[in-house]
Amino acid sequence: MASSVAGARAEFTTQSVSTNEPVVSVDWLHANLKEPDLKVLDASWYMPDEQRNPIQEYQVAHIPGALFFDVDGISDRTTKLPHMLPSEEAFAAAVSALGIENKNDLVVYDGKGIFSAARVWWMFRVFGHDRVWVLDGGLPRWRASGYDVESSASGDAILKASAASEAIEKVYKGQAVGPTTFQTKFQPHLVWTIDQVRKNVEERTHEHIDARSKARFDGTALEPRKGIRSGHVPGSKCVPFPQLLDSSVTLLPADKLKNRFDEAGISLESPIVTSCGTGVTACILALGLHRLGKPEVAVYDGSWTEWGAQSDTPIDTSS
Repeated sequence: MASSVAGARAEFTTQSVSTNEPVVSVDWLHANLKEPDLKVLDASWYMPDEQRNPIQEYQVAHIPGALFFDVDGISDRTTKLPHMLPSEEAFAAAVSALGIENKNDLVVYDGKGIFSAARVWWMFRVFGHDRVWVLDGGLPRWRASGYDVESSASGDAILKASAASEAIEKVYKGQAVGPTTFQTKFQPHLVWTIDQVRKNVEERTHEHIDARSKARFDGTALEPRKGIRSGHVPGSKCVPFPQLLDSSVTLLPADKLKNRFDEAGISLESPIVTSCGTGVTACILALGLHRLGKPEVAVYDGSWTEWGAQSDTPIDTSS
């Protein structure tokens, strides 16, 4: 038995994982957890109405050795829009404070299965780091598989998470930060601004896919944030993000993913931009499209919270 386990262990080298595949299994992570260049990030984040505190949950139970990545904290401090992509300098300062280097292979997970981890996967790729994967099924799948978790009421990772937020604050205040261990290489084609979306409404160069619920897309349900109009960007199509996940909140296999996009009338031959409420679940669409061989999908960072708050942006509703 020992020899077969050792044999399986030998197969599970981080170099053997392809960046063509955006997720890794809990079995793969368990086998590789002690690899020296592998770092695991808990990127749990929840909608405000869920009243869940990700840092508290991290302290109670996380994958052994995981660092906490604060989705709200590692963000642009110059805007009122939630958790927008920070500047290159700010991102480099924050992840350096977490102890992350360019040589690291990263596995990102969250407390739901696949949710906010996809956002952090996308963030690293925007800043030029491709050796990053989402843990398929996240912490729930890890625990259901019987793998150990650890707690740390006042651990090193909490201090690092605080240091990352402080580093971001310093960058935006023009203050000096500590040495950076992580060099960014910005990939502008992976992130869209409101102006690019406006232009696409006119020119339709990209298929625009919205990850929100059909009711929000159609404008029949109110937006969860106050002051935001209901409806969708003209010309966009709706693929609610849960349609890409199975009942255990793991990513569907490629054939089923393709069916979901086909059913929504989306051509995978076209370039694609995705959006959602605040730029989190749009990244789940990008994750699924990556599995289908489309790694160059753009995410509209401001998403509906930005678009729906403007007085002059065109909006469609479906009756």
